[in-house]
Amino acid sequence: MRTTGVRTPFALQTKQYVSMESVRLRGLIESDLDVLTANETPGSDPWNYFEIGASNRFHRRFADNGGITEDTGVLAVETSEGVLVGSVSWFTVQHGPSAACRAINIGISLFVEHRGQGYGSVAQRQLCDYLFSTRLVERVEAATDVENIAERRALETASFSQEGLLRHAQYRAGEWHDIMLYSRLRGD
Repeated sequence: MRTTGVRTPFALQTKQYVSMESVRLRGLIESDLDVLTANETPGSDPWNYFEIGASNRFHRRFADNGGITEDTGVLAVETSEGVLVGSVSWFTVQHGPSAACRAINIGISLFVEHRGQGYGSVAQRQLCDYLFSTRLVERVEAATDVENIAERRALETASFSQEGLLRHAQYRAGEWHDIMLYSRLRGD
């Protein structure tokens, strides 16, 4: 028997400010790298700042493989006018021993001045569609801090279902944080 995730009222309370055509995902280009790196600070993106990893990680990934492998990736998020507004990323997670038990976890980081305009919902929906069309997975998931109400709304607007609370799942800013897990299945 297939069960579905719990839907909360967040999606009903949000407005869609931009259309699917107003935002696009694209591969990284060299001029993106310094801008994306500069956005990785606790002040500009506290929900995604973990104080780990090399400060040149965008540069290294771009040099190694353009930012995309079978198991991980990063794409630029830009407006239809070509304005860079942030990035989306993914990595593979295993929920069992075989390749069929593989899922993809996604994330997003938008520049402060572009948040709250609907770009996050559209970009995450597009990323999910891209991954289902290019990867053999049944499940795409995302997790966010329970206090990150804007991202929770964005995920639900992007047709993700809330699944549950993961207690003390992230260590960030010197303390443990609970996160909420969301998913979208290929057939959703």
